[in-house]
Amino acid sequence: MAVYAIGDIQGCCDEFELLLDRLKFDPTQDQLWLTGDLVNRGPRSLDTLRLVKSLGQSAITVLGNHDLHLLAIAFDAQARKTKDTFDDILNAPDRDELLDWLRQQPLLHHDAKLNRTLIHAGLPPQWTLAQAKACAKELEQVLKNTDDAHELFKHMYGDTPDRWSNDLQGMDRLRFITNCLTRLRICTADGTLRLRAKNAPTALASGLYPWFKAPNRQTVNEPIICGHWSALGFHNADNILALDTGCIWGATLCGIRIDRESTPVHVPSISGGLPLED
Repeated sequence: MAVYAIGDIQGCCDEFELLLDRLKFDPTQDQLWLTGDLVNRGPRSLDTLRLVKSLGQSAITVLGNHDLHLLAIAFDAQARKTKDTFDDILNAPDRDELLDWLRQQPLLHHDAKLNRTLIHAGLPPQWTLAQAKACAKELEQVLKNTDDAHELFKHMYGDTPDRWSNDLQGMDRLRFITNCLTRLRICTADGTLRLRAKNAPTALASGLYPWFKAPNRQTVNEPIICGHWSALGFHNADNILALDTGCIWGATLCGIRIDRESTPVHVPSISGGLPLED
């Protein structure tokens, strides 16, 4: 069995299908890890969701910020954004089935045998892996309960609190967990989140760090696979394998085998080319 990981798809299903072919992915015996943001901005969000769902246990995806945004819109808990491109999902005959499936997906996946952890965005430096797993589980339980999920989606957006404390409770705690797992790229030395910063690591202001280079990060020895940061691009160092190579922005969709040493496979963007932002 081979295990592959693929970066943010964001509705670029043409490239996704081509990359699966290039990787020679066999769903009858292989496993696929996806870094989240399956949907939005690209032209085929519905096809992407259907394809990933159809792979059953052969595919593991974590939730990204765009996936949560889709769910918030579907729950009538947030307003649409002008650049959203998931009406195909919201108008689909199998909409409810797809959205319910999406809501059941994890925020963090850890494989002890492979000694790898999959997330969408980042972890604050104060968290150990055990804390990260526990916090992700808290959020997953909220998402699986319809009433709790609706309340979360109403209050999910926002940049505060911006620093972890074990004393955080209620919606502040859930918002912080959500922001780390689905939005975090950059923080200060003391772990204060800088969620609006999106620059490449080489362009960061003094005192700002990629989340995985923050001093005293508790998960520094944990191999982590993530996406979300297209300006970072492919990054395989610091025990971090980052796979968002900006397909939706006109670059590539990246995949790599992760159960052994291998080189990344890139499929050039067919449907992307949007102005670089988030």
